[in-house]
Amino acid sequence: MTLKIRHTTHYAFAQPVVHALQRVRLTPKETQGQRIIDWTMTFANAHVELEYDDQHFNHVTLIGLDSGASEVTVTCEGEVETEDNAGVIGRHSGHLPLWGFMRQTPLTRPGTKLRGLLRDVAGAPDAAPLEFLHALSRLIRERVAYETGRTNAGTTAEEAMGQGAGVCQDHAHIFIGAARAGGIPARYVSGYLMMNDRIEQEATHAWAEAHVEGLGWVGFDVSNGISPDPRYVRVATGSDYRDAAPITGISFGGSSKDVLTVGLSVEALDPRAQSQSQSQGRSQTQSQSTQ
Repeated sequence: MTLKIRHTTHYAFAQPVVHALQRVRLTPKETQGQRIIDWTMTFANAHVELEYDDQHFNHVTLIGLDSGASEVTVTCEGEVETEDNAGVIGRHSGHLPLWGFMRQTPLTRPGTKLRGLLRDVAGAPDAAPLEFLHALSRLIRERVAYETGRTNAGTTAEEAMGQGAGVCQDHAHIFIGAARAGGIPARYVSGYLMMNDRIEQEATHAWAEAHVEGLGWVGFDVSNGISPDPRYVRVATGSDYRDAAPITGISFGGSSKDVLTVGLSVEALDPRAQSQSQSQGRSQTQSQSTQ
């Protein structure tokens, strides 16, 4: 399937910015089952300082905001070809060893509620890891409802478990924390998902991947109860949201009244592929996304 994507991030500052640096992780990965046909990034009132690949093989563009800017726009657009590999990405690559993905972070670290969830998961992570991970995904979806406005980028997996509600970022963190506690390496993925019912979207998507012996990395979209298919585009991976966030950075001269708006469209260029995907998705829950 060929997906056409356009993603615009616009900052409106209440006060002109004196100085700012932003790390932009918005270039899709070249991985098994995914190929970039074309991808461009343009900036208004900002400029590229440098580009590099980080420890997770995420392509990072470091941009500087022009001094005195009252608004900044980052626009990404292009086409990505995807395949259906049943969510299997394959062998591990990157500068971090697999054991690095066993380390809990402040966002994934289990507390009493997450440990209780882990005890209730059917199956054994050491004997049948794939079955265990699917059971874990189902149980999280049952116990943590998808609700916007209940959590934010700083909400931990344990806090989301306590609320019994969250968005895909929270589902991913809970899954990652539980998988690691069960002895399975896991990581966070941010990217794009083509919706079945619309082209225009409000935000990007997030899911998790776990490393299964004999298969390699396998994706789990807890929010939708499926493994990623050709509608998904992997952009960045990391230990948690902070490693894979689309844009992070620091600024001087802004204020708490700054306004961020996001515009995103994802569509299939091959109508036959889109029709097939929609038909496969009719029995699935409507796709969810989060900023």
